[in-house]
Amino acid sequence: MKQDFTLDLLADNNFSVLNRIINVLNRRRVRIKKMMAYESENDFRKGGAILLVFTTSDILEKVLAQLEKLIEVESVRAKEGSDLYFELSERIVDVD
Repeated sequence: MKQDFTLDLLADNNFSVLNRIINVLNRRRVRIKKMMAYESENDFRKGGAILLVFTTSDILEKVLAQLEKLIEVESVRAKEGSDLYFELSERIVDVD
């Protein structure tokens, strides 16, 4: 059964990284509901992305294995539901 999952990725901040990540999701027909990408405050060469996706747990396991194989991707973690997405996105967005 399809449901929401939150993906938290840490990767090198290269031009094609985001495109490669999205291509992996598209090949598996994973629907991206929301996405936020950011640059690390300490090192401009590092960054990350938070994605809210809609898929099954079986497909998610396969997607995680493929994402971890990408050279630029340092780590990927997934959690069921959308709570983590909103929690992480609030930390990234500067609210003045």
